[in-house]
Amino acid sequence: MVELAPWWMAAVLPVLVLVLVWGVETAEALARARVSGADAAVAAVAPLRSVALRLVQQRRRIVGSDVLLGRAAGFVLLVAAIGAAALVPIGDRVVLDSTVSLAWFNTLEIGSWAAVWLAGWGANSAFSLVGGYRFVAQGLAYELPHMFALICAAVGAGSLSVADIVAAQQDQWFVVTMPVAFLVYLLSVPAMSFSPPFAGALGRDIAGGAVAELSGPDRLLVTLSRRALFVAGSAMTVPLFLGGGAGPWLPGWLWSLVKTVAVLAVLLWVGRRFPAMRMSRYMEVAWIVLLPLILLQALVVSVLAL
Repeated sequence: MVELAPWWMAAVLPVLVLVLVWGVETAEALARARVSGADAAVAAVAPLRSVALRLVQQRRRIVGSDVLLGRAAGFVLLVAAIGAAALVPIGDRVVLDSTVSLAWFNTLEIGSWAAVWLAGWGANSAFSLVGGYRFVAQGLAYELPHMFALICAAVGAGSLSVADIVAAQQDQWFVVTMPVAFLVYLLSVPAMSFSPPFAGALGRDIAGGAVAELSGPDRLLVTLSRRALFVAGSAMTVPLFLGGGAGPWLPGWLWSLVKTVAVLAVLLWVGRRFPAMRMSRYMEVAWIVLLPLILLQALVVSVLAL
């Protein structure tokens, strides 16, 4: 049974997300240090140093750019990320709950489309615009399989409430009964947060893409919000497919955190293990392979539910 969290958890939630974001950045910095042979202690504090530099860096502006659109991108991403995280149950508590919370989660993550496009369009730069177009193409490719993965969990529980989906997994986790939906959802998490190996919107071949012209605090806000969306999407894997806070010995909230960290570790490993995928290739795989597979999974789940 998932209940509304006390008021103080709403205040703690952004801090918890920030801690997980810092953990993700530190893990990536340490991984890069192992490859390059750099000092691990220096790499561990690299994220904090990067934050400090961004805070004091002067903002850069191109003639003819739309400052409001460019700066709005980070705020839109941040609202989407924190709102999505608030819908994720932590043990038997959730900050925001609704009978259609899964639909709200999908709506909030789609807000990232608007955010990346705002950053790409508002900068008045060819590289930024190409990055924005790349993300729109990526979104069209990942969103439909992703949506059907969410539908599979909803059909299995007979509800669009994340709390009901957790309750429906008391006997068996959905990762067992719908493994294709689980894998498709995992693939969509780095895609929705334009993280490796789906970071084409920020590709080096287009000088940083959608955020190429952002600098200083504006760049910091987008980077932080993108990581927060990555954390929120990873955390939602736990109530959708991994039984929420279910587990022996440990309290439910701790199981939720342990499972979230495990999902983050897997996705970070995938991001470093596989090269960046071209948008044209990703779209081909999504439409020709992933979509038929997830439709078949949805058919099986629907038959079993009936």
